[in-house]
Amino acid sequence: MLRAVLALALTCLSPAVLADEARLTRLDTGESGRGWEAVGRLDIGGRGFCTGALIAPDLVLTAAHCLYDKTSGERIDHRRIEFLAGWRNGRAEAYRQVRQAVLHPDYSFDDAVTPGRMRNDIALLKLSQPIRNTSVIPFRTGREPGPETRVGVVSYARDRAEVPSLQEVCAVQGRHSGVLVMDCAVDYGASGAPVFSFGPEGPRIVSVVSGMAEMEGRPVSLGTALEAPLALLQGMLASDRNILSGGDALQRVPAHGAPRGIGAKFIRP
Repeated sequence: MLRAVLALALTCLSPAVLADEARLTRLDTGESGRGWEAVGRLDIGGRGFCTGALIAPDLVLTAAHCLYDKTSGERIDHRRIEFLAGWRNGRAEAYRQVRQAVLHPDYSFDDAVTPGRMRNDIALLKLSQPIRNTSVIPFRTGREPGPETRVGVVSYARDRAEVPSLQEVCAVQGRHSGVLVMDCAVDYGASGAPVFSFGPEGPRIVSVVSGMAEMEGRPVSLGTALEAPLALLQGMLASDRNILSGGDALQRVPAHGAPRGIGAKFIRP
């Protein structure tokens, strides 16, 4: 059932249905946001945004499709991306430009909307400088959650771009061809948001929000695989394979006027 509606993920769900604000907690104060400062907004050329999370002092985890222009399909110059750690009400705990970017080698932005594309929708960004701030503590990653596991998502979105929100009580509904299916509420801008499991050791990132769909007449959020893809990306960074760094020549989004249809503004499979 899920496979049949993946292609309709962006057209059949209204924003009002996608973002059930009653289920979200705004992290708009120092107290409510404490411990979540390593989740930040990724600003793409000042026009669009995604959500990302720090997993090391200089590494941000997000979705691969955030690095593409939605209209042209061209790769966005990662030097135009800025990570705003703990962004809240006009200020961040730390500001960093992106120096290097690597995405899963099996991900293709041009592919049709398929579970395979969403399963590999993961990217790792290396920052220009590590964030050494005692209030911004990188998150650890965890093992793949099983069905009915309690999970949570911290994300920014179209109607809450200035303050992150936490949905701490949602559940894994199952897996479909390697894609995590959850009942977490997501909306445009939540692409790349970390999915957390909760345990005695604290929250751990177990997936990344890739898109949304409909299953049996109700909206669901879709998450990437994490363990094997993340290990692959970390190995690629360590070996300098397939990395785009600050000195590489890239095909840029045209600088004249506003960039057209930056994909990072949307939750796009």
